Amino acid sequence: MSGAHEGTFEGLRAQLQEAASAFADGPDALEGILLGIVDDVDHAVREPLEIFPVCHHSPASATAMARRLRQKQPKVVYLELCEDMAPLLTELRNCKLPVAVQAFASEVDGFPAEWSPLSVVAPITEASAEYQAIAYALDTPGVELVLVDRSSDHVFQWDARGAHTDGAADPDAPPAEEEAALHGDAVGVEIGDLRPRFAELEEHLLRHGKVRHWSEWWHQYVELPLGDSDHDTYRQVMLLIGSLFRRLAPGDPHRVRVDEDRERYMWTRMREHLAATGTDPEDCLYVCGAFHAASRVAEFGVHGTDTFEISPRSATKWQHGLIPSSHAAIEAQFGLAAGSVSIAATVWAKNLKRTRVQPYRLEGQAGTKKSRARKTAAAPAPVPAPAPSDKLTGFLQQPPVLDRLDEAELLGWSVEIVHAARRNGYLSSTADAIAVFESSILLAGMRDRARPTPYDFQDAAVTCIEKDTVPGRRDVRRLVEIMMGGDRVGQVGYDALPPLARDVHDRLAPLNLKLQQSGVQRALLDIAGRPELERCSDVLWMLRRLMPQQAVRPIMGERKLGERSIQESWDLSLGTHQRALIELGYEGVSIEQVLEQRLRRRAYDRQATAATVLEAVEDATLYLRSRRLADELGTHALEVLAAERSVDGAPEVLRRVRRLLAYYRTSEPVLPSWIESFVKAGYAHYCTLLPTAFTDEDATVRQVAAMLGFLFSMEGLALSLGCDRAQLELAVAQSHPEESSRTALLWAAQVHLGNLSRVDLRARCDELLGNPLAVPSYPRYLSGFLHALGPVPGLTDFVVEAVSNAFARLPDPVLLPWLPTLITTLRSGSELAPLLIREAGRTFPGRLAALDEWVPPWLAQPEPVARPTRSTGAGQGSALLVAHPATCDAVAELLGCEGTWRTTDPGPSGAELLGRHPETARALEVLLTGA
Repeated sequence: MSGAHEGTFEGLRAQLQEAASAFADGPDALEGILLGIVDDVDHAVREPLEIFPVCHHSPASATAMARRLRQKQPKVVYLELCEDMAPLLTELRNCKLPVAVQAFASEVDGFPAEWSPLSVVAPITEASAEYQAIAYALDTPGVELVLVDRSSDHVFQWDARGAHTDGAADPDAPPAEEEAALHGDAVGVEIGDLRPRFAELEEHLLRHGKVRHWSEWWHQYVELPLGDSDHDTYRQVMLLIGSLFRRLAPGDPHRVRVDEDRERYMWTRMREHLAATGTDPEDCLYVCGAFHAASRVAEFGVHGTDTFEISPRSATKWQHGLIPSSHAAIEAQFGLAAGSVSIAATVWAKNLKRTRVQPYRLEGQAGTKKSRARKTAAAPAPVPAPAPSDKLTGFLQQPPVLDRLDEAELLGWSVEIVHAARRNGYLSSTADAIAVFESSILLAGMRDRARPTPYDFQDAAVTCIEKDTVPGRRDVRRLVEIMMGGDRVGQVGYDALPPLARDVHDRLAPLNLKLQQSGVQRALLDIAGRPELERCSDVLWMLRRLMPQQAVRPIMGERKLGERSIQESWDLSLGTHQRALIELGYEGVSIEQVLEQRLRRRAYDRQATAATVLEAVEDATLYLRSRRLADELGTHALEVLAAERSVDGAPEVLRRVRRLLAYYRTSEPVLPSWIESFVKAGYAHYCTLLPTAFTDEDATVRQVAAMLGFLFSMEGLALSLGCDRAQLELAVAQSHPEESSRTALLWAAQVHLGNLSRVDLRARCDELLGNPLAVPSYPRYLSGFLHALGPVPGLTDFVVEAVSNAFARLPDPVLLPWLPTLITTLRSGSELAPLLIREAGRTFPGRLAALDEWVPPWLAQPEPVARPTRSTGAGQGSALLVAHPATCDAVAELLGCEGTWRTTDPGPSGAELLGRHPETARALEVLLTGA
């Protein structure tokens, strides 16, 4: 083989050697690079196992692949794709391209926990060489498809975390649209990543090629020239580009090592397969990126060394599936220019029409027609490969040729963009179409191009149609992208969905909606009229809990503890968020199982607090209606609370415990044992922490108030369960805060416990207002009283009084800076404002006219109580009994008493006892006067 092709590139070598001597200072450096590139091409061409270099999502690569497969008809196709993704490829026929093959792991074993979840995607479009190879191998009898690239597990074993997304978008770029985020933060794995890794080289190519970005350079100088080329020309040019980028790449040790390890891995797998099956290398085709095709590792080729050892996979359990992709998602993940993949799809259709190459498509593929002739027609005999010849010299010297079909296409584009602009509010006309047509040709000439490209046309359309404003939602650049094919979004078919996703679609079938369609659909649930829809409601609420907010959004209806809606309205976009639904299927076989796993994972996390565990208890009761899971998580909440040494989660604990208690008291005959234990433990726990919390600088007033709210509101239940109130009184007595707001909070607690009267509390506040040194700190006391409304709502009238006095007596330099604090305090405590407003409405006059004469009740002087005067007339005594003696007689008879009425002698009025016994008065006089 070596001797047969010894002189293939001798002429090209001689020309490059002369050029290196003429342009370089010395022939060594440049000559070594140029001749090394030719040697790389010659080395790959001589390999017995045919190497087919490709570039990802390249129409020229896809066209050349389809043509070569029909000529060669290989029996084995080796494809550069993660080897563990092979079982999923048969499901591509049930999908609408573009889609991405995904490997997903939610729980990691052998990798850092902060990497979780792990995700690897490999997007596939119809205008890609890998899809042509897959379709040929799966639909051609007797052909075997073998994936030879490293597994998804090795992707994370070999790559550093920060190096996963090669070619990722600029981190400072604006947020991507929804379609551009379909891959999330998954690691992208593609074959044929051809882009210069030498920044100066890319800048040089863009500047001299008079283009704005790499996608445009590739389209102009590689894609279009290779669209009509023969197999040998295409193959040698791609090998030349791959070798050029490889030799001019900077020496990043990590990246170079990963690239070379991938090449060793793939050649090792291919030799293992050849040895196991006995297949002739002449009947095989190796499809890989052009960068890896020009490899010079020792393991290269069927006769390479077998010194590379493949490390075992980690214990991580990987799940595999298909997720929808889009042109925008591919562009965003791999750093391509916006619209480049859509333009590639347009060029692919154009290449098929011009070259009459029959592409391969999977039988049953969505969007394709079934062909019976394809099944019955005999396959053409494979064409033997001719001896390779030097095609590079002719290709590099070939001048560009203007194709008149492009001129007609450009005219059609010009008319179509004017129509699209008019539909979007632009005042465009036929003259604009002519201007766009001529400007496109002019721009192409200025950029030394033989024919205008879609990028030239886009610039010309923006210049001629878009003036100074954009009348609609889309600008002209976006209109051109849509006209060129737009952002096509793929879809995974029902049969290719994981069991969980299919189960969701089946359970939501009574809604009679096409859930796989993109866009938003409105679902109306009349649960009262159709009780079977309650199951659909349960599914939707669980999806609401598990999926992104925009995927399942309630319009009417709510789900609360102890409440059920009789009518609901939902906006559903499951088709748009199909990827999120599919990834749920990697975690379990039903949404109930996934939700239970997530609740357990969150509750038993090392960073979990009592508040988060109580939230899991509430979700288990609300969505799963599982008393078993709620009891288990509630018992764990008790353990977490006992281990806490801070009061950060006290407000959330109070809110959730109150809600759960209210639910269990109305829906259960007895309280669950765990919540009784939780109240007892919480009572003792917060009593212990209370003195420290009052003086802790890290604890906020709201948190201390929440502790008091728990102690005061749960006091009755805690005491009935055996707690001692003396523990609370002792904790309050041991609290000695120094900060003003906490002091006010302590006063409120003392009032609640009866250790401080309201009169004394009012006197303390008056003393503060009367002390010039204490006036600046008085607003902080008021903030403490506001927070005290939660644990001691009985002080609401006093707080209204204190706030009113502050507005009346505080000077403006003290009052005005406090007003924002007052507003934020009331807004942060949503339950405080209604109490204060209700009490103020009861206290203040309801009409504006009455405000001038209104006197606050705490300032009104109490009227003297009128004492009854003793009558001095003859009617002294019980005149009513004398006038009606029958009543007394009846009572006496009832009591069994006998007696007669007698008339008393009317003596002098006054103190009759002193008159009858004067000795007492005289003795008192002697005692007082000392006489």
